[in-house]
Amino acid sequence: MEQGRRSGRPITWIHLLFFCSGFPALIYQIVWQRALFAIYGLNVESVTIVVSGFMLGLGLGSLVGGRLSNSRWLAPVKLFALAELFTGIFGIVSLKLFHRIAEFTGGTSPLETRLIGFLVIVLSTLLMGATLPLLVEYSVRSSQNVGSSVGGLYYANCLGSGFACFLASGWLMRYMGQSDSVRLAAAVNVLVAVGALVYDLRRRQSKNDDFCRASEVTEGNPRSLLPYSLALGCAAFSGFAALSYEIIWYRLLAFGSGDTAAAFASLLGAYLFGLALGSRSVDRYSQNHDRESAVRRLSAVIFASAMFAFAVGPLSALALKFTSPDSVGSRWPGSIILLLVCAGASFFGATFPLVAHVSVNPAARAGALLSYLYAANIVGSTLGTLVVGYVLMDYLSVYQISILLLLGGAFFAAAVFVISARPLVRLRPGIALAVPAMFLIIVVARPLFGTLYDRLLFKNKYPASHFQEVVETRSGTIGVTPGGVLFGGGVYDGRFSVDLLHDVNIILRPYALSAFHPAPRRVLMIGLGSGSWAQVVANHPEVESLTVVEINPGYLKLIPEYPTIRTVLHNPKVHIVIDDGRRWLLWNPRIKFDAIIMNTTFYWRNHASSLLSVEFLQVVREHLEPDGVLFYNTTGSDDAIATALTVYPYALRFVNSVAVSDSPLVFDRVRWRAVLLNYVINGKHVIDASDPKQMQKLDEIIGIPEDPTGRTLNSVENNNQLRTRLQKRLIITDDNMGLEWR
Repeated sequence: MEQGRRSGRPITWIHLLFFCSGFPALIYQIVWQRALFAIYGLNVESVTIVVSGFMLGLGLGSLVGGRLSNSRWLAPVKLFALAELFTGIFGIVSLKLFHRIAEFTGGTSPLETRLIGFLVIVLSTLLMGATLPLLVEYSVRSSQNVGSSVGGLYYANCLGSGFACFLASGWLMRYMGQSDSVRLAAAVNVLVAVGALVYDLRRRQSKNDDFCRASEVTEGNPRSLLPYSLALGCAAFSGFAALSYEIIWYRLLAFGSGDTAAAFASLLGAYLFGLALGSRSVDRYSQNHDRESAVRRLSAVIFASAMFAFAVGPLSALALKFTSPDSVGSRWPGSIILLLVCAGASFFGATFPLVAHVSVNPAARAGALLSYLYAANIVGSTLGTLVVGYVLMDYLSVYQISILLLLGGAFFAAAVFVISARPLVRLRPGIALAVPAMFLIIVVARPLFGTLYDRLLFKNKYPASHFQEVVETRSGTIGVTPGGVLFGGGVYDGRFSVDLLHDVNIILRPYALSAFHPAPRRVLMIGLGSGSWAQVVANHPEVESLTVVEINPGYLKLIPEYPTIRTVLHNPKVHIVIDDGRRWLLWNPRIKFDAIIMNTTFYWRNHASSLLSVEFLQVVREHLEPDGVLFYNTTGSDDAIATALTVYPYALRFVNSVAVSDSPLVFDRVRWRAVLLNYVINGKHVIDASDPKQMQKLDEIIGIPEDPTGRTLNSVENNNQLRTRLQKRLIITDDNMGLEWR
């Protein structure tokens, strides 16, 4: 059996430092991603660029750290301290730097903007990627045990990162916002750097210094037991599968428990805690077992990770059967999924340290060899984001993607098993159990995957409540009930209806455009959804052109199935663009409109504040004609209205939406009535002037009352009344992110 740790105390301090290092790393990831999405948009291309840039930066940083880990000039701990220090310095200026770069790239082509943004992200994460190989080199010199070193450090760092996620979701982002959170993270970086330098100084002054150079390790250390090429493949596939499932699991969590910013941070925290638990198990295992058995253990762990990760979705759906849809706002449904995610991620957390343990010779340059494995893991993670998140989600269902990942895991488990099995007869019992188990779970899980989103959303009301159709794309999942109710990402997203007289989706709002704009000829709509608002606006008697920017092309697959809406897709006035609304506005600075309309999603949803913030409203302002109007759904948020009042001098609340402008707004009921009487959709008048009952209904619509208290939904509130009532509300900014975390 290999020699264990020579001294517990120094390694404990290194673990503590690396735990603290994981805290700012995840704060940066959460904040930088949000800041960059606000700059470059939130569509699939932007998400891919940001996530891939993060991963590539970590991978390149790993190679740099591995290269420097055997430096003759500076010890690994000092290099780690420098990496933390410069990360903290960059963190302090990062948000301002991102916005300066955004201003610089504002006039460049989309390709140049993406390239510059990608390079900035890569450089931002370079130093963070270098830290693990540096500390592994130091730890292996001290312990002569690769598995224990990698497992212990990976455990400490993931635990710190997971703690940061839950702190961010529960308190940090809520009360400190982006800027102060980044400052706190930078302060932790500096403290870690100082702590590492103090530790290194005390270690060198200690008379009982147990640190040894790689050249001093005795030749009795065992050689690598797994071919390094296979180890690289295992590390890469583990990263590929882990990030692929992270994408899938977040989609399931958002659909089953509400699409909030805290949901993503919580999932990331549970995922990292799972990685930490898996790493910890390898840390302990490698101290008490020989490396020969570790190879067989690696094969079992890879196969178990493939099986359990495949089962997380169906198990979540089954578990939520015992909860109610009314509990979506509570933590219970999400907690079930998070526990399963944590369990699934624990297998991925055990894989990487085990791969390192059986493939890296502690007598060689452990830090450098580990850096290549870590880089392979990061490359696999990047490819998982690109291949699954960017490509396969448009063509395959979650079930089909999960089968591919399961088969891939089985392949690598078998490859490692063949290497470890001596004699060959040992192959038979393992295969005899594994192969039937794999095919059994594929067959048994198929019906559950087929009704996965129904079960996640409707819970104990399934199958009485269910989806008639589900559309999955890389941009999200859309479900439609038999009654024509849409749920995008697990949240109510409207209905397929333009019936003003039997209003089931407050379609009254887009019909009201003429009440506060005399001639809306050129209109921009951000968000297509069911197409109901677009159909109403496109058929407005005075609208000459309607540009619609929609982030999820999945709606275009559903709209043709509904006769009252589908003609909007063939209306010559209508031009539909698949893009992020904010990004489209930034990249088309010279286009102006008479009216810009948004049926904005719920103000508490993840990234909703990107369409409600002061910064976004200022961007929209540049695209309005002098008498132009911005009209958007605030989903009942007084904070959203108060924010609009700080940007525009004139405002008017209509139902749960607000109209704002740089010109005075007059609620003209006479003009509105005349336009409604001339409204024709699909060759039929919206109001039949010859029908007394319809004319009576029209009078009720036009006679919508004023309510200065804002307590009545079906009412109007003028500019002065709004400013009197909303003096002390939260002003939504990109930095504080409104109520997403509150």
